[in-house]
Amino acid sequence: MAKNKNATLRYNALDKCFSNPYKRFYIENLIDYVSATLSQHYGEDYSVSRRQILDDIAFMRSDAGFLAPIASKKDGKRAYYRYEEPGYSIHQQFLTQEEETQLKDTLKVLSQIKALSGMDWIGSVAARLFSGLDFNYRSRTVISFEENEYLSGLNYVYPLFNYIIDKSCLSIDYKPFKSKSVEKLLISPSYLKQYNNRWFLFGVNHKLKTLQNLALDRIISINATQESYLNSHVNFDEYFEDIIGVTNMEYVGVEEIKIKLSNSILPYVRSKPIHGSQLIKGKLLTLKVKPNYELESLILSFGEHFEVCSPESMKQRIANRIQTANKIYECSSPAQVR
Repeated sequence: MAKNKNATLRYNALDKCFSNPYKRFYIENLIDYVSATLSQHYGEDYSVSRRQILDDIAFMRSDAGFLAPIASKKDGKRAYYRYEEPGYSIHQQFLTQEEETQLKDTLKVLSQIKALSGMDWIGSVAARLFSGLDFNYRSRTVISFEENEYLSGLNYVYPLFNYIIDKSCLSIDYKPFKSKSVEKLLISPSYLKQYNNRWFLFGVNHKLKTLQNLALDRIISINATQESYLNSHVNFDEYFEDIIGVTNMEYVGVEEIKIKLSNSILPYVRSKPIHGSQLIKGKLLTLKVKPNYELESLILSFGEHFEVCSPESMKQRIANRIQTANKIYECSSPAQVR
């Protein structure tokens, strides 16, 4: 049932009036109550017309609405409105057929999320809901996600999600790839992001007072602390807008990257854009992004199908990495391989 936000607020307000057996709500009372509800919600004066209230009542009574038993009772020459059934509320209604179908489809998808430790509650909740909907829970799998259930750190996703919601400061033992020792970090977690089948935590480092990016598969342990939580003022939608991946270095500016595409890869890149800034003219792909390691790795993953034309700095970095890889294979003899 499609309803905008204002309509939902109005229906809920009217529902409270109609379900109150101790007060008579005439049309002017309904107008005042609904107007006050909207004004309180939006923090500014709202006025609802008589026609709007009558239209809402008609909708709530209709098949398209709630089939609500709203009665218009006479009080002399005036009429007041009340539910005919004591205890009735629109929130006690069963799902429509369309809503039930959508819920079933959503639960089927959720029930197949099994890689994230701590999310097993989804399965039990889905089973109970399926039972209530008279639906066969053990249906065949028809969708799969790109996930690696053996990846380290997956057990931290759900706890970190809750720590972010609760605004809990964390003590994290962390071992970077290039470090032999474990670092103890004090982090206020702000955001979780998945990229290239790995999970990353973004949070404020209390010592550095800056946003830090931690790979979950490098986390050794997590413990909640009593330290005050530091809010991040980063808009993460904007934070990831100019990058590919998760590495956003503040001192690096956006550059125009131009790449020549092979004939065979051109349709693929057209149908699966690399970035929102992507522009293709002929065989030339243009991206406006911040250069980072993930961008380089993505370019290299396309092999001979991508040729960086500019800027020169990016072209040289890609060439150097290709040359380094070539040397490894040139120096490898059959005996060494065996």
